[in-house]
Amino acid sequence: MLEVGIKGQREIIVTKQNTAAGIGSGSLEVFSTPIMILLMEECCFMSVDDKLEEGFTTVGISVNVKHVSATPLGMKVEIKSDLIKVDGRALTFKVEAYDEKGLIGEGIHERFIVNNEKFQAKADSKSDK
Repeated sequence: MLEVGIKGQREIIVTKQNTAAGIGSGSLEVFSTPIMILLMEECCFMSVDDKLEEGFTTVGISVNVKHVSATPLGMKVEIKSDLIKVDGRALTFKVEAYDEKGLIGEGIHERFIVNNEKFQAKADSKSDK
C-alpha cells in the first residue's frame, strides 16, 4: 500500500559520460541536469514499484526541479526522494540531490499509477505499425 513517507535513495559518481559535455546538454565537464532529473525519476519510481499491485507501474507526468550547484568529475552524487502526497493514482514526491559539499538540486516530481497492459496498448495504438 502506498502511504506518504515512502523514501528512496540513489547514488552515482560523476564521470565524463554523465557530464553536460558528455551527454551534449552543455560544454562543461560537470554533472548534467538531465542526468540529475533522470536519477530523481528513477529514485521515485524504484521507491514505490514493489508496493504496487502486480501489473501496475508508475509513469512520470511532471518534473519541476532546480539545479542549484555544479558538481565536478569524480564526486559522489546522492539523490533522495520522499513521497509527500497520494491522491488516488497521483503521487507527488519531494526530490533532492546532494554532492559531497551539499545541496545541488531540489524540486517536485509527480508520477501516476497505470495498468501496464492498458497503458502500453494505448501508446502502441498511436503507431502506424
